[in-house]
Amino acid sequence: MTFPAGPAGIDSWHDKTIEETLKGLGSGPAGLSAGEAALRLEKFGPNSLTEKTGRGALAIFFGQFKDFMIVVLIAAAAVSGAIGEMADAAVIAAIVVLNAIMGFVQEYRAQKAMEALKKMAAPAASVIRHGKTVSVPAGALVPGDIVLLEAGSVVPADLRLIEAASLKTGEAALTGESLPVEKQAGATAEESSPLGDRLNMVYSGTVVTYGRGKGVVAATGMRTELGKIAGMLQDEEEVQTPLQRRLTAFGKKLAWAVLGVCAAVFGFGLLRGEPPALMFLTAVALAVAAIPEALPAVMSIALAMGAGKMVKQNALIRKLLAVETLGSVTYICSDKTGTLTQNRMTVEEVYVDGALLKAGETPAQPGLYARLLTGFALNNDSTPKDGGWAGDPTETALCALAAGGGFDKQKLDAEQPRAAELPFDPERKRMTTFHAGQLAGWEGGAYFSVTKGAAEGLLKNAAKIMTSAGPSPDGVEKIRAAAEAMAGRGLRVLGLAARQWDALPGAPTPAEAEKDLVFIGLAGIADPPRAEARDAVARCHEAGIVTVMITGDHPVTARNIAERLGIIKPGDAAAMLTGAELKALSPEDFALRVEGIKVYARVVPEQKLRIVKALQARGHFAAMTGDGVNDAPALKRADIGIAMGLTGTDVSKEAAHMILLDDNFATIVNAVGEGRRIYDNIRRFVRYVLACNSGEIWTIFLAPFLGLPIPLLPVQILWINLVTDGLPGLALAAEPAEPDIMKRPPRSPGESLFAGGLGAHVIWVGLLIGLLCLGAQAWAIRTGAHWQTMVFTVLCLSQLGHALAIRSERRSLFQMGVLSNKPLLYSVLLTVALQLAVIYVPWCNNIFRTAPLPPRELVLALGLSSLIFFAVEAEKLVRRRWLK
Repeated sequence: MTFPAGPAGIDSWHDKTIEETLKGLGSGPAGLSAGEAALRLEKFGPNSLTEKTGRGALAIFFGQFKDFMIVVLIAAAAVSGAIGEMADAAVIAAIVVLNAIMGFVQEYRAQKAMEALKKMAAPAASVIRHGKTVSVPAGALVPGDIVLLEAGSVVPADLRLIEAASLKTGEAALTGESLPVEKQAGATAEESSPLGDRLNMVYSGTVVTYGRGKGVVAATGMRTELGKIAGMLQDEEEVQTPLQRRLTAFGKKLAWAVLGVCAAVFGFGLLRGEPPALMFLTAVALAVAAIPEALPAVMSIALAMGAGKMVKQNALIRKLLAVETLGSVTYICSDKTGTLTQNRMTVEEVYVDGALLKAGETPAQPGLYARLLTGFALNNDSTPKDGGWAGDPTETALCALAAGGGFDKQKLDAEQPRAAELPFDPERKRMTTFHAGQLAGWEGGAYFSVTKGAAEGLLKNAAKIMTSAGPSPDGVEKIRAAAEAMAGRGLRVLGLAARQWDALPGAPTPAEAEKDLVFIGLAGIADPPRAEARDAVARCHEAGIVTVMITGDHPVTARNIAERLGIIKPGDAAAMLTGAELKALSPEDFALRVEGIKVYARVVPEQKLRIVKALQARGHFAAMTGDGVNDAPALKRADIGIAMGLTGTDVSKEAAHMILLDDNFATIVNAVGEGRRIYDNIRRFVRYVLACNSGEIWTIFLAPFLGLPIPLLPVQILWINLVTDGLPGLALAAEPAEPDIMKRPPRSPGESLFAGGLGAHVIWVGLLIGLLCLGAQAWAIRTGAHWQTMVFTVLCLSQLGHALAIRSERRSLFQMGVLSNKPLLYSVLLTVALQLAVIYVPWCNNIFRTAPLPPRELVLALGLSSLIFFAVEAEKLVRRRWLK
């Protein structure tokens, strides 16, 4: 007696006959005995999904404090508290705790995917044990049990069918196949065939939509296909986002740089003879000021604002960091059906009387065209619903074609009701209906039959071809060539034939009713591309992002859609790969080819995970779309997993970072632009705050070398750090996108925050601010002016001028307009008002050790400060001319 062993056990049954399966599983039509079932339950364990022990809520929460940048901020808060600056310490601590709470919520929610997977399991099953039908908990099923299935029931385990009566199951969640699958107990499949082609198997968690059946349990629990997905889902770790990687590297570099500079300031101050206590407080204040503690807050605000904007554009963000990740993607791997296409079957071409017509095109012979449309409408099980049609997507497409030509199905059904029928059968691939009267003016018998089905089968059973001159025995090869050409364009081709009857057959059979037919014409049906998808693909190409289409559909259909959308060029065979070819490739060979593949056809969802990992191994940031249960591991592993809001399963939505509320590819492209804007704004904040901090450091560091006293007091440094850096910095998060944001290539995966000249900008702007402050200090000391207040004011106002100038790396503020970012304008004006209050309000003078500046000194401070704005504008002018 043998049993399925290990996660691949199910693969050994779909290629076996019913007799071989029952023998191999040690079972029979009477099922197992209660004793044997108990022994097997002990051996194989319960039929349920097992979940690995995960981290508890507390562990997840405290894990948020391990990030290096957060550790630096905690140290800054501790130092601020130690020197008595409790307000600064409280602000930093609040930012750190808020960041931890947000991280905890995101990570805790990520564990919900397994819960959604468990909900798919059936609660109970109807089984045959010892010849009797009994109901048992689904968890008690064992390999060899005989399970009964009926319409509406959830399949409780992976079963090899032994009986199937018109049985159909909905496998969209598991295989991506949107239509119910006709099952056949007697069929066998190749050992390597994908799940969707195993017609003699039904899978745990899928639903019986029609008919009834009986199957023997082939796999239970974690050995089922659903169990394998659960295992992959738990094994796959989410990768760090690009922003997380860059911030970690940035934090480490910044921490060491700050420690080095502060140690140097403290040492040189002592050598100059400054009081040790003052120098220590100055060094500590400088260290706190140099750390951009508002960065997590700015990042969270920018991401939250971006998420709010995206949901209005039908993109729901589940994990905030995914907002920025979108701006970093280099590859977007998208499903075809419903995302790139309309998910609505449509007749695109019609062939009648030797002529090929586009749908809706006026025919030269309206009589034959009328017979074709009337036949498609009558031989059709669609029903009216909400102004359209409900039913099989292919049939609803034919109804829409007929209605568009003026032939309403409801009216035709009333005039010529169905008198008899031969339902569609997957083996003969045809459907025949009988009606009284004549088919659209075709004179003859009292009754006529209409047969619809695969063109090749109809042509074999056709005695004549209907032409404008009447039925003719000639023209079969021409129709066959037309059908092959239509199929070559990715269309599903259906033919229509008819036959006249003097009397209605009493008990019609296919052999009798579907011979001696008169062939009328062909219809080519496809799920056409979305109107906006081609433009979205072109925008991706312009933005340097590679669009990859992944589908379980036929390669010919996939190529046709990909060429129409501009994903691949006509005839580019090297850019396409089938699932079977992918399975045959070694990891090394696939790694060499993955960057050149643009279309994957006949791919099973599990292979998406392999595609994602291969792209990531080549250094790419990959976005992946999915809607099925099998897509969940790939969605979790991808840099940005995107689930479908309309057709997606709960499991896929829980595993994803983002949900498309309209299942539209163009929505992804819009979200990419928003992600790029957010990263640009984070870089603006880093540019702004580091240049300002650099200015403070240069001012204090260089003063001793120029024979000047320490320019700023610790309280003044902390004021600048809290107010001048904070308010305008936060307002930079609202900066609109640059006009060319989707016309530049994605950032290199290895690019740091300092790329693109940001590091050099920070150094030279900081040095210029320092020199202006020291120049003001030297002038004020020589002329007897209020030198410390002058330095304090020049440093503060210089930073505000810098904030206005860095709104764009290339465009001038005068081109952009000061009102295009009102939050920044208001924050600058508020900061100026606060600084003036510090100078001119008496009780503020006592706290900040300032003195009111006379008009001459204030004007000089304003003039020196404005030089920073004009210097940065000059840098942008040089950059624009250099780029040209």
